[in-house]
Amino acid sequence: MDFDFVIKIVMLVLFFGVMIGVGIYCRKNATDVSGFVLGGRSVGPWLTAFAYGTSYFSAVIFIGYAGQFGWKFGIASTWIGIGNALIGSFLAWAILGRRTRIMTQHLNSATMPEFFGKRFNSNGLKIGASIITFIFLIPYTASLYNGLSRLFSKAFNIDYVWCIIAMSVLTGIYVIAGGYMATAINDFIQGIIMIFGIIAVIVAVLMNQGGFMEALNGLAKVPSETPGAYNSFFGPDPLNLLGVVILTSLGTWGLPQMVQKFYAIKHERDIRKGMVISTAFAIIVAGGCYFLGGFGRLFGDFVETDAKGGVVFDSIIPNMLDNSNLPAILMAIVVILVLSASMSTLSSLVIASSSTLTIDLLKGNVIKKMNEKKQVLIIRIFVVVFIAISAFIAIYQTQSKNESVKFIAQLMGVSWGALAGAFLAPFLYGLYWKKTTKLACWVSFIFGAGIMLLNLFARSIFPPLLQSPINCGALAMIAGLIIVPVVSLLTPKPDKKLVDDAFACYEKQVPAKQKNSLD
Repeated sequence: MDFDFVIKIVMLVLFFGVMIGVGIYCRKNATDVSGFVLGGRSVGPWLTAFAYGTSYFSAVIFIGYAGQFGWKFGIASTWIGIGNALIGSFLAWAILGRRTRIMTQHLNSATMPEFFGKRFNSNGLKIGASIITFIFLIPYTASLYNGLSRLFSKAFNIDYVWCIIAMSVLTGIYVIAGGYMATAINDFIQGIIMIFGIIAVIVAVLMNQGGFMEALNGLAKVPSETPGAYNSFFGPDPLNLLGVVILTSLGTWGLPQMVQKFYAIKHERDIRKGMVISTAFAIIVAGGCYFLGGFGRLFGDFVETDAKGGVVFDSIIPNMLDNSNLPAILMAIVVILVLSASMSTLSSLVIASSSTLTIDLLKGNVIKKMNEKKQVLIIRIFVVVFIAISAFIAIYQTQSKNESVKFIAQLMGVSWGALAGAFLAPFLYGLYWKKTTKLACWVSFIFGAGIMLLNLFARSIFPPLLQSPINCGALAMIAGLIIVPVVSLLTPKPDKKLVDDAFACYEKQVPAKQKNSLD
């Protein structure tokens, strides 16, 4: 057997063994709903920050977005990673972190739909939000598998179906066994792998091109309408670049699986520490991925094309790695890097979706009486169902001839645009503004989800700039920030007692130590 192949297999077996071992170790923390879904709200800043980062950056980023936007924008695609770090991580923690942690505990809400239901005293809002969450997390989850399958086929020459099945089974085992705490610990381990892996890959690829300056000079020689556009500061298409930055950065503020990380952090004082750690992680991982993708055109001779002669964007990064003469051990690290990114995001998505369906849709509506033990059991069952559905869609989507949902970036754009377009503004204003109304939330839900569905099935009716689900998703988010306050001001004010009770958590007085007596 080939020695390089043995190294890859050994490292994979060790990786899988650790992931499953952590899941089994954390079983004791997953006996009730709070423990399974939020780790008992006792997760420290390091685990929370890495859980946030690894859920943020998956194979969608490394394979899909880095490849597609590195090809389109050149080295300027690094701005996307910088935006992810500053807006998607730093500002998200600074603006949402503390208030989310305090109010969600005060309202005793474990999911984003449950927050809407209790904050606005509306069971309808809770049900509507849970349906939107379940529907639009599926295409995002399906995109995770595809990015992984392409890299696996390059490294192991294994059919993508087996890659999808293996990833589904292994993720399911440790999530079902240990719940959120197992996911958080595994995310920390996976995050460390991602940091060292992306740094090593960047160095190896650039050295293969003669170093950083030689690679930049190579980009300058790539033919384009504007000479030197692919190694310029803002690239050949700044407007579309801005749309990607908005979608991938601001979008995290309205994604249930991301915001839920703030629910679980142990102490309010851990928010600031988690913010710094998460931002540093994003700069290295997201900045590194897009920076690497910016050199994709240097490998243009190896890029795959479709039947119409167009570039298969999801093949760019795998072909870059395949043609950079990486040592076997580094290629194994790359595979584990992408596997880590995919499994961490997948575990976060399935917990968010299964808990939402159980707590927000079934409990009290379909099943009137549901004790803690039954809730945890049903959540675990939905974990299996959700993983199975998304795996099936991933296999079907890869073989589909429908170009509108063919690329990973487009799948993620539809999902992120709908979820963040629907939830970002109602959640943000719900935390900060007492005048936010229930009707304003409904309008945001319908507009955000509706415009993305329209973009998916009737894309031709949109103007050229908005035919991209990326730009359409960015528009949905920005529009929501305008829609919610306007509709709130035009509709009857919310019940004063309800609002005062919700915001009372921010006014709670606590004793403070005094070192010196004052006259």
